Amino acid sequence: MKDYYSIQEFSVLSGIESSTLRYWDEIGLFSPVKRKPENNYRYYSLVQLLALNFVDTMSKLGIPLKTIGDLRNERDPEKFLKILEKKERELDMELRRVRLSSSMIHARQKLIRNGLKIEKDGLENQIFITDIEDDESLVLWPKNEYQEGDTFIEPLTSFVNHSGEHHVDLGFPVGGYYENIESYMNAPDRPDNFISIDPTGLHTRKAGEYLTGFARGYYGDMGDLPLRLFNYAKENSIETTGPVYLLYPLEETCVQEPSHYLAQCYIAVK
Repeated sequence: MKDYYSIQEFSVLSGIESSTLRYWDEIGLFSPVKRKPENNYRYYSLVQLLALNFVDTMSKLGIPLKTIGDLRNERDPEKFLKILEKKERELDMELRRVRLSSSMIHARQKLIRNGLKIEKDGLENQIFITDIEDDESLVLWPKNEYQEGDTFIEPLTSFVNHSGEHHVDLGFPVGGYYENIESYMNAPDRPDNFISIDPTGLHTRKAGEYLTGFARGYYGDMGDLPLRLFNYAKENSIETTGPVYLLYPLEETCVQEPSHYLAQCYIAVK
């Protein structure tokens, strides 16, 4: 151990770049204990490491250097506590944003991987029963109101323009919801509600068995899929029990031609 360390030596001891130490000295935030008069070389002592660690830690937390300097000069615990509380609130908001972004990524990855698997396995023209193992949280949008001649585009557009009023995050994938198979059969292009795959939602798509099938086409264009699903259920004595969910594993983010969008329909069954 030495009494004093050059800036290069102290940089190695502390893990702080020499350039950073020089800058903090220049602005009066953290200065060496002594200088050589003949060349103005900076020298630091080991006892300064604690003070330096405080400056470095607060800087990494994003606290402005001027505020750090004020804290070192005033040593006011109440003021320091308020600064930490403010920073904690900022970090909580940032964590929420990161978690939300992660949820959006996860939801889209899951859909897209499912769509690619459907293509790879050649399932597009098949109807079958699939077992969904886990409950999935969704946001169920307000009930749609249709004017004569409307498809789902009109209420969807209207809702998107007012989504903020309903606290709906449009970053999550959107699909359709029908109360039962009759509603789906009667108007496949006019879902009773829209849904978004948002894990904060209060609506739950229950785990269980679902009759499922696929359609290629523009949004709302189900082709003969409703009839194929109905006939499959009838021919195999399958009883449908509840809601119908329509999702788009491959849509405009994956397919440039709108007539090639891939839709997947799930109907809850016993």
